[in-house]
Amino acid sequence: MTPDADPQREKRQHLWRLGLLVAAMFGFGFLLGPMYSAICEATGVNGRMKVVASNVKAGEIDTSRTVTVEFVTTVNGSPLWQFSPEQPRIKVHPGQLYTVSFYAKNLQDQDLVAQAVPNIAPGTAAPHLRKTECFCFNQQPFKAGEAKHMPVRFMLDPALPPGIETVTLSYTFFDVTKLAQQSASRPKS
Repeated sequence: MTPDADPQREKRQHLWRLGLLVAAMFGFGFLLGPMYSAICEATGVNGRMKVVASNVKAGEIDTSRTVTVEFVTTVNGSPLWQFSPEQPRIKVHPGQLYTVSFYAKNLQDQDLVAQAVPNIAPGTAAPHLRKTECFCFNQQPFKAGEAKHMPVRFMLDPALPPGIETVTLSYTFFDVTKLAQQSASRPKS
């Protein structure tokens, strides 16, 4: 038997390789969240938006330019909601604040909590959308059968690239009732 053919040594090497593979997979899984956030921020994918509008000076409104903003809504996983924009689209001047409203109704006979997740397309417009008020900032509790008109106050930055003539702002409504109940039942530290 040659020293290179030692079965014990081969098993140890194989176990070391498998251990390194497991450690690499764990490390990749651990870094996946921060990597995803960094990639989304760099590319504008998943519509990362500024939460608060900066102070807008009167001279910053670009009245020479009009951009169409479309509003799209989706309800995830439950047909027992109504959720829609009150206006499917509006024309805006970059730099000017606008308020639009969305309608949502709980069609169930029980109380629910919803969370809206926003997205913006094209992704290159995401850094230029600034919101001062949005129902997507917080979870929205709904009583059984309750309907709400929920405002969104926003502006498009005048620095929006000139080639962008249409921006789509979409919201997906999720039922987060169980998550909200779990969060409320946890002791506060």
